[in-house]
Amino acid sequence: MNKNKSHIIGAVLPDSIADELGIEPGDELLEINNEKITDIFDYQFLVHDEHLDILIRKADGEEWLLDVDKDFDEDLGIEFENGLMDDYKSCSNKCIFCFIDQMPKGMRDTLYFKDDDSRLSFLQGNYVTLTNMSDADIDRILKYHLSPINVSFQTTNPELRCKMLGNRFAGEALKKVDRLCERDSGIELNGQIVLCKGVNDGKELERSISDLSKYIPNLQSVSVVPVGLSKYRDGLYPLEPFNSEDAKEVIDLIESWQKKIYDEHGIHFIHASDEWYFLAGRPFPEAERYDGYIQLENGVGMMRLLINEFDEGFDEILSERKDDIDKINRHISVATGRLVYPCIKAMADKAMSVCTGLKIDVYEIINEFFGEKITVSGLLTGQDIIGQLKGKDLGDELFLPVNLLRSGEDYLLDDVRICDIERELNIKVGISSGDGYGLVSDFFGLD
Repeated sequence: MNKNKSHIIGAVLPDSIADELGIEPGDELLEINNEKITDIFDYQFLVHDEHLDILIRKADGEEWLLDVDKDFDEDLGIEFENGLMDDYKSCSNKCIFCFIDQMPKGMRDTLYFKDDDSRLSFLQGNYVTLTNMSDADIDRILKYHLSPINVSFQTTNPELRCKMLGNRFAGEALKKVDRLCERDSGIELNGQIVLCKGVNDGKELERSISDLSKYIPNLQSVSVVPVGLSKYRDGLYPLEPFNSEDAKEVIDLIESWQKKIYDEHGIHFIHASDEWYFLAGRPFPEAERYDGYIQLENGVGMMRLLINEFDEGFDEILSERKDDIDKINRHISVATGRLVYPCIKAMADKAMSVCTGLKIDVYEIINEFFGEKITVSGLLTGQDIIGQLKGKDLGDELFLPVNLLRSGEDYLLDDVRICDIERELNIKVGISSGDGYGLVSDFFGLD
């Protein structure tokens, strides 16, 4: 990306300060108060001042110096073509567990980009390894109070971290956590450990939990997730899937540390992702154990929250709209991944048990595209959904989980669009909201 293009204004809000000044889409922001701007954080920091000298370059090359007096924190009303206003930092590691390295060729280019940018951690919740973060980057995080930052630790053993990340500087990078967690920094962090069988589990996991717990309260939580293994691993580091007994050992270790840390700090801190409980065949922890679902986006507590929301929504609609439920005559289908299929099926059975006119078919979609070891719904493809549902009586509507789609998009990982699924299966497709209340609404079809 051309750096100059990073500061091009993409939109100007009507009746805003920028609109009144004659700033237009296509103009380039050069400086504010004689300060050059690196990225969106520089811009947001400088634009708070009440007096601004703004240097703009118009599309024809003419430069305007604009004098602005405004209220503190009042926005100029401009949006940039590149939301970060800078190039994204790509990952320089060769992680033994990287899922992008396990993807087939021929998919869209954006799916192969490996980001490792602390700014995206703050803006979008991405996890960073710290390996390409300079001292200047740490200074900017502290200066602008970019918090929370999500860190992908994997292990606190420096030598093992170098091996796992394929980067000889990966162990040294852990020292950057010390600066981020200085007593008065005010920076909050969340962590992640991608667990690989026979590599960073067992005693190594225990060491990591012990070491990371010393960063409380700055480090608020750490999730432990099993490595995802696709069928495209030729030539990659030999990793094995976890089995049920492995999952039980991981859960036992994590829960023993939860008790210890909770007694000392009042938080559970270390969390096993939902996949471990599915694999072990154990019930999910109660809601209180998830510390406000702080690691929800990392698959920690998602099923407990879904179940609790569904039960609340179910009880509410049953008590308030029993007459409407008795009149329902409805046949729908739900497609989901293997991991959550048992839970969704149980919810569907519960709904049908109170409504004789309701038929819900729940289909477990096998991930043939990436391989059967990939069981999460978010990695299902349109071709697998179409191929496995073709010719089936899907009723009046087929519901798909929202995590199949990126925000604002209508196509799946393999570029199959929702309209393609509707055409191939001759069915209306609805997108479930992803919460339990939404499932109740989807099932019963009541406004």
